[in-house]
Amino acid sequence: MRPRRSLLAAAFVLLSTAAFAQQSLPPLRTAVDGTYAPHAMPKLGGGLEGFQIDLFNEVARRMHRGITIDSASFSGLIPALEAGRYDFLAAPTTVTPERAQNLLFTQGYLWTDFQFGIRKGSAPIKGWADLKGKTVAVNKGTPYETLSKKMGDQYGFTVVAFDTQPDAVQAVVSGHAYASLAGNTVINTPPARTRNSSPTWL
Repeated sequence: MRPRRSLLAAAFVLLSTAAFAQQSLPPLRTAVDGTYAPHAMPKLGGGLEGFQIDLFNEVARRMHRGITIDSASFSGLIPALEAGRYDFLAAPTTVTPERAQNLLFTQGYLWTDFQFGIRKGSAPIKGWADLKGKTVAVNKGTPYETLSKKMGDQYGFTVVAFDTQPDAVQAVVSGHAYASLAGNTVINTPPARTRNSSPTWL
């Protein structure tokens, strides 16, 4: 099955340029899904670490600004941004025409492939039809949920959305779902990996 790809960027609410003409520069306010390794994950001793954390700490440093990075469920990030709680999202955000109606995206900085993760010993997924009668676990509010539900209606499988990607992975590991669909950077993060096109987890 040929994978789909998504362009990830940082997202801002569409504002006039006058809104950025500030005399005082308080710390930047942003957020990530703090369970979305390797982009952002809990750090031993507290706080967050990961690619997105390093990236936007460096952005703030070059802007000579402080930065506050909150951890929240991905499904709540865009609503919180639109409500004015954050200046932008540090979470990797897939660029879509629907989101672009209300959000301003930076230039894309990372391509990801849509990829399945399955339990070790499960038959490989060669096409959407292989999922007929099965359950796919996804992270709520992501394009992976949207795509899975569309294909589930077409090919006859069930989609269950979880608040975090680790919960979606655990559903597969525990046998409550056959596969999890997410970006390849995330699917390849679990400790048990194989050389198959669909990573398998113990």
